[in-house]
Amino acid sequence: MTHLFNDPTKFADELIEGFVAAHRNQIHPVDGGVIRRHKAKPGQVVLVIGGGSGHYPAFGGFVGAGLAHGAAMGNVFASPSAQQICNVAQAVDAGGGILFSYGNYAGDVLNFNQAQERLCAMGIDVRTVVVTDDTASAPVAEKHKRRGIAGTLPVFKAAAVAADAGKSLDEVCRIATEANERVRTLGVAFSGCTLPGAGKPLFEVADGTMEIGMGIHGEPGLYRMDAPTADGLAEILVNRLLSEIPAVVGNSDGARIGVILNSLGTVKHEELFVVYRKVDQLLCARGLIIVEPVVGELITSFDMAGISLTLFWLNDELEQNWVAAADTPAFHRGHSTQPYGDNVDVAKFSGKRRLTTGSAESQVAAMVAFAALEAAREVIDKEREALGCLDAVAGDGDHGIGMQRGLAAAIAAAREALDAKVGVGTLLMVAGDAWSDRAGGTSGALWGVILRNLGGVLGDEAIPTASVIAAGIAAALRGVTDLGKAQLGDKTLVDVLYPFSAALAQGASCNRSVSASWTVAAAIADEAAQATKDLQPRIGRARPHAERSIGTPDPGAVSMALIIRSVDKTIRAHCS
Repeated sequence: MTHLFNDPTKFADELIEGFVAAHRNQIHPVDGGVIRRHKAKPGQVVLVIGGGSGHYPAFGGFVGAGLAHGAAMGNVFASPSAQQICNVAQAVDAGGGILFSYGNYAGDVLNFNQAQERLCAMGIDVRTVVVTDDTASAPVAEKHKRRGIAGTLPVFKAAAVAADAGKSLDEVCRIATEANERVRTLGVAFSGCTLPGAGKPLFEVADGTMEIGMGIHGEPGLYRMDAPTADGLAEILVNRLLSEIPAVVGNSDGARIGVILNSLGTVKHEELFVVYRKVDQLLCARGLIIVEPVVGELITSFDMAGISLTLFWLNDELEQNWVAAADTPAFHRGHSTQPYGDNVDVAKFSGKRRLTTGSAESQVAAMVAFAALEAAREVIDKEREALGCLDAVAGDGDHGIGMQRGLAAAIAAAREALDAKVGVGTLLMVAGDAWSDRAGGTSGALWGVILRNLGGVLGDEAIPTASVIAAGIAAALRGVTDLGKAQLGDKTLVDVLYPFSAALAQGASCNRSVSASWTVAAAIADEAAQATKDLQPRIGRARPHAERSIGTPDPGAVSMALIIRSVDKTIRAHCS
């Protein structure tokens, strides 16, 4: 288990602080991540990567000469927020455009896409290459649905070397895309991992058995089998990966490949070398030429006992990038040249909203909204562990922690806004920005949109009527579906938000009061959340383990219903 931590909710912030202190000669901190210490050449492309904490060396350990220019670092197993990503991107922008690259996880996709939209609106050219190397997470015909695991390193390196060589953004994007098409990974685990402060692993593997194809966030594998010998495991990994040689490779005879044998946490170098000995023999026997293999920790999952094997099918261009020098806190190859520029003058991009005073009526509504947020935090604090258990059935088990973290940030920001005498609309938008920024992940992005869109409709002038609130919830629903692409029946919080919104609209059309409309709609939300137990997930992190989740309600739907019910009590207490 994870032994050394203080407050689990501050674990990511404290690890980043210590990481920067240990590597001041190579990196600088920015709000939300780290960047190279030295500036990129004016006019060149820069690479920004990122993901949740808990995977070191990924992602901050890959920032430095020959690799990424910056990394956005989210909370434990949660994507960085859009604001954090923007902070990192703006700090490294050299005027030639930015390439985002990261693993294919729902929260990362949501938040990086939001960041890309914001930066493009500022006139910065941003492109994205999402890494999809995990062969266990989807069939080859649906490669775009695969997760990104240890194959992120070859993609990041290919893009970074091209960027530092002065290639255009189009060329850097093309090279990264080509690298992603040529990389394949498969992982196995002998134990689950334990998050800081948690009393048990996210999943357990019986002694003497092995999980095939688990995810780096603790998602269970696809099936289990008796644990083989080191040689037996090497044969399983090699044979599975060689059964899916990328179509672009064609005839693999004499092909040149990069190889990564990665520890997921507690498997030590000595064990890795025993396995790699057989991997090398098997690949050479197939006539493959191994180029600059990497054996060690590249992308981990806390204390998970497991390994992954990555094969990177090279062409001349990608081989040059693969063997090029690099010098980062966690990855060293060859001798990198002297950095181009002076130390970066680190700028802080706070993204804080300007607060304006609301009307007296709207300030009263803002106080009710603040009380509702506090009531929501109370119920989520109480149900955090239960929500985590629901999430661990087919996900990574951090939903309760993420919701708790987001609400705490939202309340802190809302309290400052309340002191500034804002209206209800501004208070909700400020709370939404803070929730999204500090929680990260899918739920952080979605709840940020919910509160921002609701606040945008409620405004800062009048006490909201039932019809205005119904319109605000409808706007929140549109924002969620536009951002996350989930639809009714996909087993997400949309399965609660959709009928809840419809019920509020119906109550408003019947001239019910705010309290009466919300109470009726809250009962419908409760029923909808429980009904998700019969659904099969069709989107998000739980999709690869869809069958396992049948019979268990969706944690995002449950937490939404809990919050709606807590808000109902607040409205009845203040508006009756």
